Amino acid sequence: MTQTDNQKQEFHIEITTDDKTAVDYLADASGLSRQKIKAVMQQGCVWLEQKNQPVSRLRRAKKRVTIGNVLHFYYDETILQQSPQSASLISDEGDYSVWNKPSGMFSQGSKWGDHCTIQRWAEKTLVPERVAFVVHRLDRAANGLIILAHKKKVAAQFGRMFEQRQITKVYQVLVEGRFADMAENGSITIDNELDGKKSISHVTVLSFDENANRTLLAVNIETGRKHQIRKHLSGLGFPVVGDRLYGSATNPASKSDSDTDILNSNDKEPEDLQLSAVRLSFICPISQAEKTFEL
Repeated sequence: MTQTDNQKQEFHIEITTDDKTAVDYLADASGLSRQKIKAVMQQGCVWLEQKNQPVSRLRRAKKRVTIGNVLHFYYDETILQQSPQSASLISDEGDYSVWNKPSGMFSQGSKWGDHCTIQRWAEKTLVPERVAFVVHRLDRAANGLIILAHKKKVAAQFGRMFEQRQITKVYQVLVEGRFADMAENGSITIDNELDGKKSISHVTVLSFDENANRTLLAVNIETGRKHQIRKHLSGLGFPVVGDRLYGSATNPASKSDSDTDILNSNDKEPEDLQLSAVRLSFICPISQAEKTFEL
């Protein structure tokens, strides 16, 4: 058992009797009310470990645990008080769905909760309700199209399609500077390795704003490395507008990826990351029909 303070607590409780519910055990260990425990269970910070089964989130307040089970409780008041943003359903295909994820929403959760994720948003808002599986991710700061599967088999199929580069992903990105000087005939392929792995981004210039000295780009990625587009463009000297992690040093929040940063009173409010997933195209693994979704 680990306890830091009332705002952040972590418990790992081995079940020794069969006469209590999970809520009973968690309330006794944490000192939180049963009503509070039930509420945060819905936010995904309680996990149940059972013999010969994968550890999974526990949301059922009346779940009776058995001897030998282990409850894992990751309580962080700062995280749990965050409110999820609203995602937009683009298309409900039954066994999978396509969404427009807003900037600031996570693709998937952590051990501390999942209530601010596109995955949980889909599970709570789709009619009829269905479990959701993440098959690819968008950076928290990015927005745009994302696919969620609603069956394990379908999630595996999409996973293979992404691995085998059978899904076309196109992004619109606004960068600092005149990118046309880098792109012969308006296009360029960036194949710089990232973290020792092959990474390929195809970049096309769409327009240039001379007054702002910014270029709008279309980027088609063959690989899906973490922060691939942001790293590739920043590496060439054209950081994505609003990029707090790889952006220009003139940006007051350029070297942080945290939403908890506090700006000095004289700093300008940083812009949102100008990176949007605007097009997905693939052969549907269910119907074998060609599918294209665009913003």
